[in-house]
Amino acid sequence: MELEIDPHAKIPAYRQLADQLREQITAGRYGPREAIPSLTQLMGETGLAKGTVQHAISVLVKEGLVYTVSGRGTFVSPK
Repeated sequence: MELEIDPHAKIPAYRQLADQLREQITAGRYGPREAIPSLTQLMGETGLAKGTVQHAISVLVKEGLVYTVSGRGTFVSPK
């Protein structure tokens, strides 16, 4: 998936992750109702802590781009 987080950037890590996921969603990499990578996958790929990844996902939820289903994952919202 190629996510890169710059630990020295002025932009917080959660925001960098949210921005990159948003770009992938708007570019069509993930379609409506399609799952995005799990917290575990995102943690492994980025090296970020669980709370940081959850914060990034919560930003996208607040924007209405994704929704979460308990025990199932996070999915792209229908258009």
